[in-house]
Amino acid sequence: MTGTGAEAVRHYEKALDCLLYFREEVNTQVRAAVAASPRSVMGNVFAAYLGLLGTEEKDAADARKQFGEFRRSVRPEEATPRERMHIEAASAWLRGDVHRAGHVLAELSVSHPRDALALAVGHQIDFFTGDAVLLRDRVGGALSAWDTSDPHYGFLLGMYAFGLEEAGHYRRSEQVALEAVERDARDVWGIHAVVHAYEMQGRFADGIRYLDERVGDWADGNYLNVHNWWHYALYVLETGRTDRVLDVYDAALHHEGSAGVAMELLDAASLLWRLYLAGVDTGDRWSALADAWAGREDGAYYAFNDVHAVMAYVGADRVGDAEGLIRDRRTWVRDPRPGVSNVSMTAEVGLPVCRALVAYGRRRYDEAVGLLLPLRHRLHTFGGSHAQRDAMQRTLVEAALHAGRRDLARTLLSERINLRPVCPYNWGARARLAEQLGRPDQAAADRRRAAEQRAAAIVR
Repeated sequence: MTGTGAEAVRHYEKALDCLLYFREEVNTQVRAAVAASPRSVMGNVFAAYLGLLGTEEKDAADARKQFGEFRRSVRPEEATPRERMHIEAASAWLRGDVHRAGHVLAELSVSHPRDALALAVGHQIDFFTGDAVLLRDRVGGALSAWDTSDPHYGFLLGMYAFGLEEAGHYRRSEQVALEAVERDARDVWGIHAVVHAYEMQGRFADGIRYLDERVGDWADGNYLNVHNWWHYALYVLETGRTDRVLDVYDAALHHEGSAGVAMELLDAASLLWRLYLAGVDTGDRWSALADAWAGREDGAYYAFNDVHAVMAYVGADRVGDAEGLIRDRRTWVRDPRPGVSNVSMTAEVGLPVCRALVAYGRRRYDEAVGLLLPLRHRLHTFGGSHAQRDAMQRTLVEAALHAGRRDLARTLLSERINLRPVCPYNWGARARLAEQLGRPDQAAADRRRAAEQRAAAIVR
């Protein structure tokens, strides 16, 4: 802890706990650590990471300025080798190379596997870059170095469980996530891993019950509460109770008191977009959400956020705003920016997806299919989880159905049903395809299957 006095160390340790609990006090504690020891290497590194973890362009710009001032005041040889790796990781991410930052932190975790900050930040980087294998193995590779009685060990289990789920190990993920939450009921990332595992197994009623029973542990007082409410709404959506889905949206996802941060707005857009695909009337909610996105005046920073802003603009019938964002990002990617990860994320995935959403909104379904089809196995490269990216995958299915691309729709739905046989949406979509193909008996059977699964998802 070079340059860090005893008071700053106390604040640093509290900040680390708050980070693992996703508590807002993490910012207060890190500021206090830096105030107590302005030349603290790890205090300033921690502050830089906080400016990046929210995927907020303005926060990152502030962090870049402050960390630059810190680096100019400290000679590299003053820091330990481990601290220098943290400085390198933070610096890489601040200049836009999130992949390099993740790589440096992975190297650090080999030599220092019990560095909880390196693991937690690296884990989030793997999430932002959609790297399911690293989400699993970064933490899995460090676990055996930890004493299971360490108070932070349970948080590592929660991270590992999420990586297991994203890598397709659903039962193992559930087992590890439940152990994490058993160790600490307030481990909201562990709870998040449980609900992901239930989602991917089609265990919607189990997910609703699990969140209901623990609502006091996750529903407020942490940065993840809106996202976990989003998961709750996804479960409810599978029951067909769209009125209840909108109740959750209004109470938790977006309302007049919402903070307007990107990570919460994208959850709101993602949920409304699923309702949009289903033809559900959502009143004036799209308009309010589009206003919130427009008010941010975001530049090109994270393509995943851009896609959800475009969802809001298309849903609000503000295609001009969507096209304006697309034009801005096209101009941005033309300028050489070596090492900036978001350039390839935007050019290769973000822009085509944004254009596909606009095409879908304009009912140019063949165009939407043409843009999304080549990306369906590469969508992970611009971040998010399987559950989040399913909004784009469903858009492709719906576009194929609307465009009369029946062979493609059959293939996509066969993939989905064989991977997730318990999913009312999949069977309902296949029923619509059967109707197009003139197979009323098959359509009726698929519709019954969807209805049975919706009924089973309702908590009695």
